[in-house]
Amino acid sequence: MKNKVLLFHPPYEGPPLGAPLSLLSLASPLLEAGFSVSIVDASIDRAYKSSLVNEIPGALCLGISLLTGGMIRSAIEISRLARQVSPELPIIFGGWHPSLLPAQTLSEDFVDGVVRGQGEKTLLESAQRLQEGKSLEGVRGVSFKPDGNPLHNPDRPVASVEDLPTPAFAMADFDAYESVTGIRTLPYASSVGCPYACNYCTDQVFYNRRFNAYSAGRVVSEVTELVSRNRLQEVAFLDSNFPVNVKRAVEIAQGFLDSKLKFRWTFQASTDLLCRMTDSEVGLLGEAGVSHMGFGTESASQEVLALMNKKHQRINDMFETARKSERAGIRVTFNLILGYPGETETDRLETFRIMSEIARQHSNVSFSPNIFTPYPGIPIWPELRKMGVREPRSLAEWADVDLGSNHLPWLQGKELKRLKRMLEYFLLNNQIRRAAIRTRWARNGLREVLSAPLRWRLRKNQFAIPWELWLARTTERLVTRRSLLTGQTLGHGMQEVC
Repeated sequence: MKNKVLLFHPPYEGPPLGAPLSLLSLASPLLEAGFSVSIVDASIDRAYKSSLVNEIPGALCLGISLLTGGMIRSAIEISRLARQVSPELPIIFGGWHPSLLPAQTLSEDFVDGVVRGQGEKTLLESAQRLQEGKSLEGVRGVSFKPDGNPLHNPDRPVASVEDLPTPAFAMADFDAYESVTGIRTLPYASSVGCPYACNYCTDQVFYNRRFNAYSAGRVVSEVTELVSRNRLQEVAFLDSNFPVNVKRAVEIAQGFLDSKLKFRWTFQASTDLLCRMTDSEVGLLGEAGVSHMGFGTESASQEVLALMNKKHQRINDMFETARKSERAGIRVTFNLILGYPGETETDRLETFRIMSEIARQHSNVSFSPNIFTPYPGIPIWPELRKMGVREPRSLAEWADVDLGSNHLPWLQGKELKRLKRMLEYFLLNNQIRRAAIRTRWARNGLREVLSAPLRWRLRKNQFAIPWELWLARTTERLVTRRSLLTGQTLGHGMQEVC
């Protein structure tokens, strides 16, 4: 009787954060039930195709977890390879993208089933059915196609994360990830869900705006044990919005501080939530090891924020977030979304102006700008269709809908070129400012020459004959994107902007 569940994690842009938490979470209940689990992670295994082929013999099924974007391309390639090697091997897709578009995903001939939403219990029950030679009919949260016809079983109710087993962290090869990234790190999720309903976000589709979290005690106990046992240097919290419960966030920080363990940790948050914390509470985060926080500020135009349904986002809170975090010695990255439906050039200039002022006042702030990306399932899709955005009609087409790609019909030609120019000036001005803080002006006369005209251009909305950019391209490597989770650089070079 086959007993092995084979799990595959496609490669993604940027260095790996560590062992794929999604697959470790799926593996845990399978192992408890007596199954064996093999994980092939393409983010560290360059020979992942041959590794997967070697694992297929004896496998009960192949599970692939993926997000919208480039991961899809490798998922398709691997699925077709697995089909060639073992035509009878069931291939099950899961993760955010298949959960948002189960019918379209299931229509592919290399997909036998889709696990929708939380997958821990659903995949376990599916594996048990497959092992017994039974149909997946009735397994809640599964879409499959008996006799080639799609069948979508009822949804599985979202379980409290407290009732789910701890991910199988013992399966993680920390040495292997350290050899690739140079740091011993771990991705960890202490909660899922976010209470807000931003029109561009898929989180509310999954979790209905409900914050579903571990207790502070469990987080402190698990994380400190993992840090100690595996000599971790950094823990990246994958929570959608870590400090929804401010009291819980403070208790976790205090627990880490009391443990006397020295490690860095990072998370994402909303500026309004951080502003609910006192200076001393944010200072406690810094003392407990928080080194970076990412914020979805998106825009500094109140009109655009209203279009995004970000009524909780206030300009004053952005300034206050930068002040509190700088005082605590914590770096922050502000994410920016450009090209949102209804955004005007005036809105963009206002965003660049306010963000530049925040950066001028607070040296701990960096930015990560992106073109608005129309992900599947987001609430704004009816409006996008009316505005001419073409929704991908197949799984393969969604592979091109990646963060940083541009699929907006209203942002093309001269409009796009001008936005790129504005963005280059904004980023270069901020990067020169940061470099000036780190070094003396006299050490680099070019920076002093460039700074004044850059500020003038942004202030006066004048971007013709960009001599500063031509000159800067010979001396500066412009950081165009950063990880919102860790602040790590994801891209260099002015030609990569947008």
